[in-house]
Amino acid sequence: MCSSRLPASLARECEAVAFADPARHAEAQARLDSLTKPQGSLGRLEDMARQLYGIQGQAPLKARPSRMYTIAADHGVVEEGVASNPREVTVLMVLNFLRGGGGVNCLCEAAGADIRIVDAGVAADPFQPHPRLIDAKIARGTANIAKGPAMSLEQCAKALELGIELAEQARKDGIRVLGTGEMGIGNTTPSSALFCAYLGFSASAMTGMGAGLPPAGLAHKSAVIQRALEANKEAVSKGEAFAILAALGGFEIAALAGLIIGGAARQMAVLIDGFIATAAYVAASRLAPAVRDYCFFCHGSAESGHAKVLEALGQKPLLDLGMRLGEGSGAALGFTLLEAAARIYNDMATFESAGIGKH
Repeated sequence: MCSSRLPASLARECEAVAFADPARHAEAQARLDSLTKPQGSLGRLEDMARQLYGIQGQAPLKARPSRMYTIAADHGVVEEGVASNPREVTVLMVLNFLRGGGGVNCLCEAAGADIRIVDAGVAADPFQPHPRLIDAKIARGTANIAKGPAMSLEQCAKALELGIELAEQARKDGIRVLGTGEMGIGNTTPSSALFCAYLGFSASAMTGMGAGLPPAGLAHKSAVIQRALEANKEAVSKGEAFAILAALGGFEIAALAGLIIGGAARQMAVLIDGFIATAAYVAASRLAPAVRDYCFFCHGSAESGHAKVLEALGQKPLLDLGMRLGEGSGAALGFTLLEAAARIYNDMATFESAGIGKH
């Protein structure tokens, strides 16, 4: 299922992602059914524990240490007036994350998760060195997708490789669970275009308010997405996953796709955040279909279209809190849920150990 246009090293990485062994799910279910509770009474927590066992293949399950990668980049399509904020806000928010002042910082701290901020393509000079910062700028933002491809194939490959390298470093650091965060003014527009190209949605069905676009701007944004699909119709019509990502994506979206692929190839659980991270997941799953066994969809974004996408993917989010912040905020909440599922599996007494007859 890997793209024929992928560089050989990326193709090998995609092929290294294996589907989880179904036998592991049966083993996990037997353990869950032996615990001191009515069968299935912990609902989605049991589903999460079963999936985590499928990934790790042994007990005790490990949902920690965990790490959020919030990957930042800018988008040329912002010049079309599709965002409520100027792209300079991307820089300001990266600085805010580095100071620990972002929503994702607070939620990662609450979950006991590490966080790293990655500059994959912010349209500014390099940031000053910081312990949380990974300087991996590919270019100063993408080109305008309403006029042509966002990235060259070479740039897209570099972004995918960046995500894989982040996963590899995390695994070397002992991380067991990855979070997918992003920052990039205007990035709901390329994400919407990717959903149209990969899943066949119309531009109007995928157009939402983003970070606060007024209702009057929605028709214009939808028209820009449609123009992007037309400007890149050769890539879209061929249905070639890698070319579509290069044509319509963003540096942070492609890097997140690489992070998902790299994490899955290294038997790590990957927590998918909201609208933009789901676009990265769809791209990753077109390149390496088995990533689906390693991913948890943490929340249903209030961004218009996300519910339709999750339904098309056959996924039900773990949480629906009306959030649309991005940054990795929903995935950060997922860290806590996955840890709870692991503790249930690892620490809850069985009927036999508690001396209780099963009923």
